[in-house]
Amino acid sequence: MSREHEMTLADTFVELADTLVEEFDIIDFLQQLSVRCRQLLDVSAAVVLLAPEGEPLRPVAPCDPGDELAELLDITADEGPALDCHLGVAPPPPGNLTRVDLSRAPDDRWAVFVPLARRAGYTWASALPLRLRGERLGSLLLLRTGPGPLTSADVRIGQALADAAAIGLVHEQTLRAHRATGIQLRTALHSRILIEQAKGVLAARLEVGVDEAFTVLRSHARSNSRRLTAVAREVIDDGLVPVAQGR
Repeated sequence: MSREHEMTLADTFVELADTLVEEFDIIDFLQQLSVRCRQLLDVSAAVVLLAPEGEPLRPVAPCDPGDELAELLDITADEGPALDCHLGVAPPPPGNLTRVDLSRAPDDRWAVFVPLARRAGYTWASALPLRLRGERLGSLLLLRTGPGPLTSADVRIGQALADAAAIGLVHEQTLRAHRATGIQLRTALHSRILIEQAKGVLAARLEVGVDEAFTVLRSHARSNSRRLTAVAREVIDDGLVPVAQGR
């Protein structure tokens, strides 16, 4: 491996780890993975396929697809090595999913994918899982037009890139969930303060205890299908005085 190749590989891992940017773009992220695969590995095309929970596997970031590759992508999520890799299906004998000889792949196994791949000029395919521990997020499909399969070294690098991308995706999802939770917590704290203020205001106006004031506040919100915080704000800002039941 040349020094330049090593530097490109190192830069790629840094890119795949950097999901902390303010405006994270998942399409750009996965497109960059595809581009880097073509730069670093001896492949003609690299396609990322994702399967969000409860949804089918679908291509997300093809690398410069032409008409023939685009046609192939229409079927690659429904049959072929990428789908089998994602589902953990055993590869067709005698090879494995990292070295699929498209000239010998059985047409009855992938009746549409194989003829389309051959027509597009692809000779070998490799499918690698996008995974994090036991969770599979999708797969990375690598296609060659040259003789022979990917080398073992390229397969290892390809899997390492797929693993780094999966870690980046999960990390970004976790960070997004954490941010959402933080917003929810801040909203809850602000709402509590607002409601406490409204309870005090309403208790003074109705000349009742704060617990009874809260009961009146809550009852008014429910009977009018309103949010408690919205009613509390009206008590404070607009002078709303809900009437206590029994008064």
